[in-house]
Amino acid sequence: MPYSPSETLVLTTPRLMMRQLNAADWPFYLSLQSHPAVMKFISDPRAEEDIRAGFESRLPVWQPGSQHWLCLVITHQASGQPIGLTGFLPGGETQAEVGFMLSPDWHGQGFGYESLLAVVKYGFTTLRLHKLTATVTAGNQGSRALLEKAGFHLEDTLRESYWLGGEWRDDWLFRLLAQEAAL
Repeated sequence: MPYSPSETLVLTTPRLMMRQLNAADWPFYLSLQSHPAVMKFISDPRAEEDIRAGFESRLPVWQPGSQHWLCLVITHQASGQPIGLTGFLPGGETQAEVGFMLSPDWHGQGFGYESLLAVVKYGFTTLRLHKLTATVTAGNQGSRALLEKAGFHLEDTLRESYWLGGEWRDDWLFRLLAQEAAL
């Protein structure tokens, strides 16, 4: 199905709906970006104005060819509650780096996996991407398990690549090629 720039991107699964971030999502975005458990492997605490800058950089409508994050709000269909964020950052014409964060209240129910599979399917079938990657701070076993369950493979470890929590941390690099994806 060809993409029409006038359409708002919405991905759905049996239990979830994912739509592009909009200005009304600021309180939810701030709550995730300020939550110590969510940010443990992502970032040290940041000032609200820095979080706001990240939010605003994700607000422009995303369409194929955009060079900013495709940021999707994950909503639980039955309750209408926003439960997390997912999406990807394009890395050229045929690659993108996926990312995701889920409110701890919704962990352990398969929502991260379900939303990641929807993003993978969109990337490979609609956008015809060749490769998806993910960077995970070493020690984040939940994200690692989620990526591996979705078919991603650990490709490399970047030693002392990321400053977090007052120390240098390793990053795990994952990849999934289109021909490897179980769609």
